[in-house]
Amino acid sequence: MPDPVFKICPRSAWAAAEAAGAYTGNPDDLRDGFIHLSARDQIAGTLAKHYAGKRDLVLVAVDPDALGDALRWEPSRGGALFPHLYGPLPVSAVIGVTDIEACP
Repeated sequence: MPDPVFKICPRSAWAAAEAAGAYTGNPDDLRDGFIHLSARDQIAGTLAKHYAGKRDLVLVAVDPDALGDALRWEPSRGGALFPHLYGPLPVSAVIGVTDIEACP
């Protein structure tokens, strides 16, 4: 299996996604038309930029192969390629969920 991609979201939002069978995104995702994901080496930067001071977050690990052509790597912050998911994130593609302590 290739390296997973990751979604950071509030624990409550992920619980709702599990109940629904898919995560449809946060307000930024909905605005941009895709779900923002991160590679492993991008997680710290994403936490610092978008989640500073937030609590009750989870890190959702996703099998990129399970996302098919809906997953695209596109330039974003500083020109780095980030994984973007064009469509809902199916719970069936998730390989793990980990609690994140409060971000500084």
